[in-house]
Amino acid sequence: MRFGILGPLDVRTGDGTPLDPGGPRPRALLTLLLLDAGRTVSTDRLMDGLYGEEQPSGAANALQSQISRLRKRLGPHPEIEATATGYRLSVPPDAVDAHRFERLARDGSTALARGDHRSATAVLREALALWRGPALADLPGAHALRTRLDELRLEAVQDRVEADLALGGGSGLVPELRGLLATHPLSERLYGLLMRALHTDGRPAEALTVFEEARRVLADELGADPSPELSALHQELLRGTAPAQGSRPPAHLTRFVGRAPELARIHDLLASPDTRLVTLTGPGGAGKTRLATEAARSYADVRFVELAPLTDGSAIPYAVLTALGVRDGLRGPSADAAERLLAALEDRELLLVFDNCEHVVEDAARVAVLVLSTCPGVRILATGREALGITGEVLCPVPPLPQEHAVRLFLDRARAVRPGFEGHARVADVCAALDGLPLAIELAAARLRTMTPDELADRLDDRFRLLSRGDRTKAPRHRTLRAVVEWSWDLLDDEERELARRLSVFSGGATQDAVEAVCGVPYPEDLLASLAEKSFLDVADGRYRMLETIRAFAAGHLAQAGERERLWDAHATYFLRLAERAEPYVRSGEQLPWLDRLAAEHGNLDAALRHLVATAPGDALRLMAHLSWFWRLRGPHGERLPIARALLAAVGNRPPEGLAEEYALCVMNTITGRGEDPAEPDRIEQVAEVVRALDEPLRLPFTMVLWALTGGPLFTDDAKLRAVRLGDDPWGRAVMELGQAYQEQYAGRPAASEAAFTRALEGFRATGDRWGMANCLDPLGSFAGWHGDHGRALELFDEGLMHVRELEAPEETADLLRSRAFVLLHGGDFEGAAAHFEQSAALARTAGVPDKVAAARRGLGDTARLSGYPARARVQYEKALEACAANWFSVGESVRILIGLGRTAAAEGRTEEARDWFGQAAGLAAEGPSVLELAEVAEALASVAEAPERAAVLLGAATALRGAPLLADPDAVRTREDTRAKLSPDAYEKAFERGRRLRSAAVSER
Repeated sequence: MRFGILGPLDVRTGDGTPLDPGGPRPRALLTLLLLDAGRTVSTDRLMDGLYGEEQPSGAANALQSQISRLRKRLGPHPEIEATATGYRLSVPPDAVDAHRFERLARDGSTALARGDHRSATAVLREALALWRGPALADLPGAHALRTRLDELRLEAVQDRVEADLALGGGSGLVPELRGLLATHPLSERLYGLLMRALHTDGRPAEALTVFEEARRVLADELGADPSPELSALHQELLRGTAPAQGSRPPAHLTRFVGRAPELARIHDLLASPDTRLVTLTGPGGAGKTRLATEAARSYADVRFVELAPLTDGSAIPYAVLTALGVRDGLRGPSADAAERLLAALEDRELLLVFDNCEHVVEDAARVAVLVLSTCPGVRILATGREALGITGEVLCPVPPLPQEHAVRLFLDRARAVRPGFEGHARVADVCAALDGLPLAIELAAARLRTMTPDELADRLDDRFRLLSRGDRTKAPRHRTLRAVVEWSWDLLDDEERELARRLSVFSGGATQDAVEAVCGVPYPEDLLASLAEKSFLDVADGRYRMLETIRAFAAGHLAQAGERERLWDAHATYFLRLAERAEPYVRSGEQLPWLDRLAAEHGNLDAALRHLVATAPGDALRLMAHLSWFWRLRGPHGERLPIARALLAAVGNRPPEGLAEEYALCVMNTITGRGEDPAEPDRIEQVAEVVRALDEPLRLPFTMVLWALTGGPLFTDDAKLRAVRLGDDPWGRAVMELGQAYQEQYAGRPAASEAAFTRALEGFRATGDRWGMANCLDPLGSFAGWHGDHGRALELFDEGLMHVRELEAPEETADLLRSRAFVLLHGGDFEGAAAHFEQSAALARTAGVPDKVAAARRGLGDTARLSGYPARARVQYEKALEACAANWFSVGESVRILIGLGRTAAAEGRTEEARDWFGQAAGLAAEGPSVLELAEVAEALASVAEAPERAAVLLGAATALRGAPLLADPDAVRTREDTRAKLSPDAYEKAFERGRRLRSAAVSER
């Protein structure tokens, strides 16, 4: 079928038979669907388009009715599909005249830009013939959409007129252009086209009159003068000459993607009276030439000077004269050439583009100074790997493309060789691996003609061989990725190349200190500055970084130089010492700058670790051990699992002499706690043996924290053993108090637990460690919530969140957000609680901790259930149960999820099902390390007890197990109040006291 919306709605079947879609509402609805043909249109957008801001009650039902009637009118084809968020009309965009018009208009504009005027006029006429009247005539209120289409139509008309003029048209275009100007009196392009048409038709006086008319209208309406381009055309007509001949910036066959900030900066700089020389700098393949030509297109008088073919800088004046169209007498001496150049430019106002200056940079600088100092109307836009080094020069660095624009560029170029390509999950990885360099991305996209995206991504390790087939029409140095980098490499001197080779051992950049220590170059700042000036290095925040493509090229030369192993040993030694130095600071008040420093070096630290695993496993154990706490705070859970397992395989089944603690940490880093690896229980027991055998204070006191998180509840009950292990380290003593606090909490002694958490908080405050403070503030906030003091609880959580956000620790942030959410939930703020739980789940996913995703899901289930949506709650509980891992700390979470499912069943009147869920929870809670889960099970069983006396007994058992009643939990409060209402005060107290004495036995009896 064919659809027309560029005029009254027109629907025709495949044989051209018109089809009536119905009255105004169905016609408006179909128009809305056609505007996004083949894509989902949301129900909100459809209702807005049909009913406006004042929608009637039942608008959603009315929309469904309209969709149903429209389906009957259209028949089975095309299908109007219902999706999760709206409706989709399953027709290709080209079946709709508006979409076909936009495609043809783009094609015509591209043909015009490359000088193919016959193709341009043919395509544009076809596009404009699709219009039958005002666009979107059957869609009231679509002013913005209609305006956009009208603007595109005007642009297409102007493109077609420009193509006709280039083909010799003139007289026939004048009436049309005058009519367009009557409708669009502020369009300078239309005035210019009319002037050119009149001049072509032999009516120059009228053409000059049009310019005066344009000057008057623009002054009256906008208070502005004609643009430089229109003024330049006026001057040419006054002189009675055609536009000057010479080298204009080349037209390109592909669409320009991204670079909006750089384009804006270039235009602003060149528009400033104080800036006459702007140099675009950046590595080879960054797209400097393309950016310069795009920027130059908007200037009325611009000449493009290509310097890459020159082998002698003295020929630059001749190249500029050639670009200006001054071709006579170009064989004289250079002084004559310079004089003629200045004479040709003396009274001109134009922009010169000096492209690819790097290999003749000194001569280019001399010519630029000569021209700029003598010809005040001239501006220069230069490109090169380095600056010209002239006073008054303004640099505009051209960095690699941001990820979003890099992906857009890849998709655009890929569709040229593989029509219909809609992307792939690994495209972003390919663009990142290629540093966002446009040339590399274009070469890679071209390989999709014969390769799959997966094959392309997998072979990027050999990028120089892979990307070795480029545009045959380009200069040799731009045809392949290797040629681009080699061009820059050959411009370095011997010392620069030597340092560049050595710098290739760094991953993610290096500080000057690291360069000096690893590369063996004393005082390297001058060489580093030189490499940065030549775009071989990026410099930011005191770090020098090579693009990965340049690093791979330099690394190949390092292997040839035969010094690779020595440099890698020096690199590993430096970063091992850095990790050892950083470790105590990461647990102190100075932890933030040290965490940032380690984060900046994560690529180097990982590379050093991989090298040591292969060459010195003992040193690898030391490095992994000293980084383990940093990883715990900043790294996604399990991210270093492969390297930890490789190191464990290299070391063997027993710890090396003197490295028991480091060995234990390595084993801990191989444990995910997700039940995926059948060998994990054996490794946990292996760590337990090593930890129990330690008889001296830990060198790394966080070992006990990681062991508790890996293997079970924090520490044993042997305080003396804990003290031996943690020694006199202040941070270790605070950890000991933290462990004691959890032991007391698990045992149902809340007062002792709260006191221990308070002492631990004071200890961590003394050290300045934000992690420790946050991990005390979290349970202390929960205690305040137990007591019903919501305000105090939120204060404590907020302080903890401040600390973990400073740390950028996603797992701890997820914990505190979840704890805060439960306090909000128990206070009746359902919306706030749900938002907190969603944030918590997202952070836990980022950190790679499924159990904490499950906990946040369970919170969403509680929120839905307490809000009166049991079906929604059940979905969340079931998702939470699926996410729970098979480890010791998932027991409590699983118990609470099962309780949530039981409470949901009870809310829906299925009491026996609820008892079954609670029974499963009781069985699981009996296996856990804490009595708190048993307390929650007891309260849940009390809510469905058949006899009120039994409910009171269970409530007493819950209070005894927990050590205190919950004063703010709505489920516990409701059960307690319901039970009290069914019994006399005396009967309730007796049954409650009996439950307190029975404790866990009361739960097991159910």
